[in-house]
Amino acid sequence: MQLLVNIDHVATLRNARGEGYPDPAEAAAVCEQAGATGIVFHLRGDRRHIRDEDVYTLKKTVKGILDFEMAATDEMLAICNEVKPQLCTLVPEGREELTTEGGLNMKTVFEDYKNRVFPAFKDSGIKLSLFLDPNPYDIELAHRLGADAIELHTGTFANAPTDEAQKNELDRLKEGAELIHEAGMIVNAGHGLNLDNLPLLISHVPHLHDISIGHALVSKALYWGLEKTVKEYLKIMKPLISS
Repeated sequence: MQLLVNIDHVATLRNARGEGYPDPAEAAAVCEQAGATGIVFHLRGDRRHIRDEDVYTLKKTVKGILDFEMAATDEMLAICNEVKPQLCTLVPEGREELTTEGGLNMKTVFEDYKNRVFPAFKDSGIKLSLFLDPNPYDIELAHRLGADAIELHTGTFANAPTDEAQKNELDRLKEGAELIHEAGMIVNAGHGLNLDNLPLLISHVPHLHDISIGHALVSKALYWGLEKTVKEYLKIMKPLISS
């Protein structure tokens, strides 16, 4: 199990004043020095946080895994193939959303991904991950496409209004993780995770590989600092850190 830190909201803070700081690349370096395995960023079409120059700087400076989250537009396909991160996670993207609101609808995107998106990455060396809700049908379609990994959307679990709803979502995530693993794909997870709910997730959901955490980690770092915050997350993950 590995911790990947999403540094989008370091860029959000920088952009609020139009200054050159805080620098997402500097934040990424601190996270890696504290023990994070890699860095996640989402280059959105509207460039609301991460910008193109950040992407190229991160490619040069990140020593571990670099996970490029993006919508599967022609523009992003071209940038990703030029940058060549280790991992590309394809996500849905809506212009009015505050953050990614759910997994891809594979029935809707399957033909486009089969005919345009996945062929664009042929021989690139970039592993492809799809951001999905834990639906067996979506997982099966991802497998048919040849996805290397699936990042399970944990936002519904994180925002469950009742204990019963949370348990139901944990059961769905567990089933989804088992299906992904059985199909030979890597099980990743992310969205809405924090210091309080992460222990529950990792105690119930098997085969977890990359855990992506951003907003909650960067928010807590305002009080604790990035180094301490990353290390607190790693303490939770430590029993499974080599799995």
